Amino acid sequence: MSTKIIVLSVGLIFFVCSCHKDNNNQSTPPDTTDINNTYGFNVLNKLKGIWAGPVNSTTAIGSFSNWVVDFRPISENQISAKNELDSLNDIFMSFFIIKYNNQYKVAFRNGGSFTGLKRVSYLIADSVSETSKSSYYRFSEIIRGKNRAYSEVIFSADSLYIRSYTNKYNTLSGATLHMSWSAKLQDTTSCQAATAGYSFPKKTLTKDFSTTFSGSLESIFYGTNGIPAGDPYLENAQPALGKTTATFSYASNYTPITGKKSLMIITTQPLFSGSMLVPANVKYISRYVILPASSNSFTFNYMHPGNYYYYVFYDQDGNNTISSGDWISNTNTSFSLPGLRTANTNTQINTTIP
Repeated sequence: MSTKIIVLSVGLIFFVCSCHKDNNNQSTPPDTTDINNTYGFNVLNKLKGIWAGPVNSTTAIGSFSNWVVDFRPISENQISAKNELDSLNDIFMSFFIIKYNNQYKVAFRNGGSFTGLKRVSYLIADSVSETSKSSYYRFSEIIRGKNRAYSEVIFSADSLYIRSYTNKYNTLSGATLHMSWSAKLQDTTSCQAATAGYSFPKKTLTKDFSTTFSGSLESIFYGTNGIPAGDPYLENAQPALGKTTATFSYASNYTPITGKKSLMIITTQPLFSGSMLVPANVKYISRYVILPASSNSFTFNYMHPGNYYYYVFYDQDGNNTISSGDWISNTNTSFSLPGLRTANTNTQINTTIP
């Protein structure tokens, strides 16, 4: 039995896909002073679901084979996803409807912590092209535009392509490739309850940013200690989301070794049938975190309400792959997280993979 360990990047602050040239993508916007003509609105519906695929990066973070994102509605006009690597590194993304310059458009908020330092950016839809076969959305930095930073999001069949560009802290004359993600749709059942509950998506206003950035040099915020000063829509102000503290222990005949890693995984469907792994259900992975094997507790923050299953894998051979000889918890430990609430879950590593 062999399943790839899923590695989470901690530097995905700006996302983008550049499958189109600028002069081929510009469309004449409708009258966006009417919220019924919200620019980029259809991206909200297209993002729903669990997506997974490789990341290619030009940064020091490097490239890796798989990154999983669980996008779900958190209100009638907003969709989000949160991922954590560890207590110091995470990424939170959300798309929602704003009013800016007397126009209604979809905005893209993305940001997170990087070794404890925080960065948040706000981008706004400024180019949209939608056909029966594919859809293209570009989101540019609100004040200085795409020369500062931008993200392109492209959908084609069951694929999502996102690539990011920045001008590297204003050191370049224009934005250059930062990193890209090519993902396939894994699951659409996990978001169904939220979609139905909110009648998502609706053309209603999430945030009025009419005067939010007055006097600001850019719509990107940094913090060296705690929440970035000036951030107009804090993570802890996002609706619906809760948190889960996950813990685990080792059975008496299992002793972790310093320097090894363990992987906490939260799924929306069980990974085991009896004592047998169901490889097809790996597509239901929603959240995960990689920890030192000696760490046995982690809190998943800003987590979608729902029903989940919890597992832990110990990488005994250190090959970054769940394989023969590694240790696992082979119990389908289930728990539920209500909206804006907290949950706790616990399991035990008790089995060696044959």
